[in-house]
Amino acid sequence: MHVIAPSILSANFARLGAEVIDVIDSGADWIHFDVMDNHYVPNLTIGPLVCEAIRPLTSAPIDVHLMIRPVDRIVPDFARAGANIITFHPEASEHVDRTLSLIRENGCQAGLVFNPATPLDWMEHVLDKLDLVLLMSVNPGFGGQKFIPSTLAKLRAARARIDAHERETGRRIRLEIDGGVKVDNIAEIARAGADTFVAGSAVYGAGRDADPHRYDSVLAALRAQLEKT
Repeated sequence: MHVIAPSILSANFARLGAEVIDVIDSGADWIHFDVMDNHYVPNLTIGPLVCEAIRPLTSAPIDVHLMIRPVDRIVPDFARAGANIITFHPEASEHVDRTLSLIRENGCQAGLVFNPATPLDWMEHVLDKLDLVLLMSVNPGFGGQKFIPSTLAKLRAARARIDAHERETGRRIRLEIDGGVKVDNIAEIARAGADTFVAGSAVYGAGRDADPHRYDSVLAALRAQLEKT
């Protein structure tokens, strides 16, 4: 099953609650929540209090992407705030296995995030603790960037490793992509192996007015492209 997860990084923060409700009502599956610390990445965004504020507004999964260093201190806060999935960058953790265990002990699904130049080798010895692998198809820190084409080969490699693990264990691991996902490339990205798609500016850039249905057409177009794969 394909999952579309709009990133609220591109939403109108002056009316964030309505933006979350509207995008889910228009057909999105998850809410992607980008956390940046102006340390690991050159930008500063939002924290657990915002996650806690939007949690009562939707039953959709909240997919928290931590672009921060260190990681472990903030994991329990996001779990208490209502996160369903927490992902982090292996370079930002002193002990990757321990951080994955911490996320799962706090009742959330756990995942690793790979920057464009980060090798997939980090996942080899922790596949049993992964619920999700997220590949960045842009360098993290800012929305609205263009998709890096070499990510397609990396997606295919990740898909092969995940499929081999599933055949051996029966465990499903989702493969997510984040960065530059649009109507005109989502089908190609899906064919390379992704099953979960973060789309920020492609969705939230569709309109800034107060019409709750303004995201219907772009989400329908993304879904139509996925149905072709």
